[in-house]
Amino acid sequence: MGRDDTVLRVSGPRERLVAQLSSIKELSGLSLRALARRAELSSSSLSRYLTGQLVPPWEAVVALCRAVGRDPRPLRAVWAAASAAGAAPPPRRNDLPADLFDFTGRESERARVEELVSTAGAVAVDGMAGVGKTSLAVHVAHRLAAKFPDGGLYLDLQGFTPGHEPLDPVTALGRLLGALDITHLPPDPAALWRSELSRRRVLVVLDNAAGAEQVRPLLPGAGRSAVLITSRNRLVSLDGVPPVSLAPLADDEAAALFGRAAGLAGDDREAVDQVLRQCGGLPLALRMAGARLRHRPGWTVAVLAERLRDTANRFDAAFGMSLRQLDEGQRRAFRLLGVLPGTDFDDAAASALIGEPAASFLEELVDAHLVQEVAPGRYRMHDLIRQYAADLAAGEEPAGDDAVRRVVDHYLARARAQDPAWLDLEYVNLVACFDAAVRLGADEVVAELPQTLRVWFFRHRGTDDQTRMLSAAAAAAGRLGRDEQRAALLSDLGWAHAAAGRLRPALEAYAQVVPAGDGPAAGLALRRGLVRKDLGDLEAARSDFRLARELFAKVGNGSGLAQALAFDGWVTLRLGGRAEAEELARASIGSAEGPARITGLVTLGLATESEEPIREALALAERHELRHNEAWCLTYLGVVLREAGRLDEALGHHRRAVDLLAPLAERQLLIECLRSYADTCRVAGRGDEAAALNRRASTL
Repeated sequence: MGRDDTVLRVSGPRERLVAQLSSIKELSGLSLRALARRAELSSSSLSRYLTGQLVPPWEAVVALCRAVGRDPRPLRAVWAAASAAGAAPPPRRNDLPADLFDFTGRESERARVEELVSTAGAVAVDGMAGVGKTSLAVHVAHRLAAKFPDGGLYLDLQGFTPGHEPLDPVTALGRLLGALDITHLPPDPAALWRSELSRRRVLVVLDNAAGAEQVRPLLPGAGRSAVLITSRNRLVSLDGVPPVSLAPLADDEAAALFGRAAGLAGDDREAVDQVLRQCGGLPLALRMAGARLRHRPGWTVAVLAERLRDTANRFDAAFGMSLRQLDEGQRRAFRLLGVLPGTDFDDAAASALIGEPAASFLEELVDAHLVQEVAPGRYRMHDLIRQYAADLAAGEEPAGDDAVRRVVDHYLARARAQDPAWLDLEYVNLVACFDAAVRLGADEVVAELPQTLRVWFFRHRGTDDQTRMLSAAAAAAGRLGRDEQRAALLSDLGWAHAAAGRLRPALEAYAQVVPAGDGPAAGLALRRGLVRKDLGDLEAARSDFRLARELFAKVGNGSGLAQALAFDGWVTLRLGGRAEAEELARASIGSAEGPARITGLVTLGLATESEEPIREALALAERHELRHNEAWCLTYLGVVLREAGRLDEALGHHRRAVDLLAPLAERQLLIECLRSYADTCRVAGRGDEAAALNRRASTL
């Protein structure tokens, strides 16, 4: 039973209208884009109509019916009832690829997967390449969408994607948490991920997993969220995640799918059986073979079977036949898509790759099932097809590297515009383009791209991507003789290491910086001093802060001077100079405005053992939504209250500080806050709690 039969059993008027519109789509034998063009509708609107997100106006229903030669009048009553009921409210988040409107067969497997999602909250679908794992997972996710009101998340783990390493779990968690609008990766992202899912009801599709170790940290914990995994490997070592294995389609289901893809009214069963044998029961190959027959009305099934039989490999038979029906421009576009950096892509990226407008090429490739339109205007290729395209490009596209360079330049130009939404959408592809630029020796791009991502990295700082890219960029800037750019990149690299708690690598990066002028030298001295402070090398830190004071004063940078004075006071206090520390803190406050006064106020509060300056600093941090500064102020307010003997209040502020830091990528600050919290617990007689906090800090 296909998707339409299932939907027709649903009693709601909106669902009945969706079923009717889906039937019209299937009768047309056209892709979503082609049907939208014929009906003079936008493809994005048509997608919403066909998924029930939006009830179409009656004029759109009429246009669709006329596009396939169908009388619209019998649909009037169904449309009116759906219009009265209204469209379903959209979920809070839905990253799922589009469902297949001609999904066929797999009834027992589909029912089993749905049962396990509902009862166990997890299921892993495994099977060979091209067997339809992703199609089944996405189909089930769409069917169950109403049971997960907080939406559906989708992530390709790239376990078997040509040209890509599998996503490491930390990177995967960063992307999943980013989908929940959590932009800072905490020290323990898996714990935060489980905590967030426990408060929501989300269905997570983890596609293309390499193995159990990649997936295990991504599983939800307690709660009502669920996970659906696909992999070519059977993930038997994942406790609590039952497997469902897919075999190639049985003959009846394979024949039904081929018939729907080909638009067959009747069939030559013997010829159909020959096609099925060549396609091996794999849905991907069956859809492509059917598409070829549908677009060649002069062919019979026997002709198709003969063409397939002439090719020894069933994948090459299906892919190669589809390719041979295209013109040379379309074939070239297909080959070049095999070398495109990244995963999914839009028309603009494809146009840059091909060197001319790509919309018409993409439309033909979608119709031939060589490219998937996963969302309006977003495309991707199945891993098998991508590998096939890349293999062809290796032998037939001597200028393939030139095409990749055009794409890399395109992404760099777009990244310069600093559109945060675009950066979030294209981040994975930007990293892939950076790696391609490294491979091509495009040092100009390698040196510049990480700098265009500075704002994005500030929200996601300390990641492995950031440090890897900055290191390579600094080396590229050095090769180009761009000393100032190299110094800026190395300084950013040190800052990224320091934010992640990697203090020795931070100092190593700073040691390579040759600042160009007093201003950059002052900033370098301040940053280096902060690392030495965190390492406990207070005398060296004070020397750095005093050098920074001198240089900031020389160039007239009041904000930098205020910071250098405040941290000079901070380490001076730790070295026993309370009166001098108070004097330095007051000088800092006097030369600063707004949030730049925070460090000086906290230092003054500690030097005078007074809570009022720290409360003023806390108010500034709250007013300007500086969460890391807020946590820092709360920690040292707790310290002052501890010294005053107000232990319960102190512990409350420590707890709040640690809670604030949970979603932030501030590992070093968290260590500092945990240790202060542990000291207060020890004074309060909570030895076990203090020991646990110190162990956590040591682990970080």
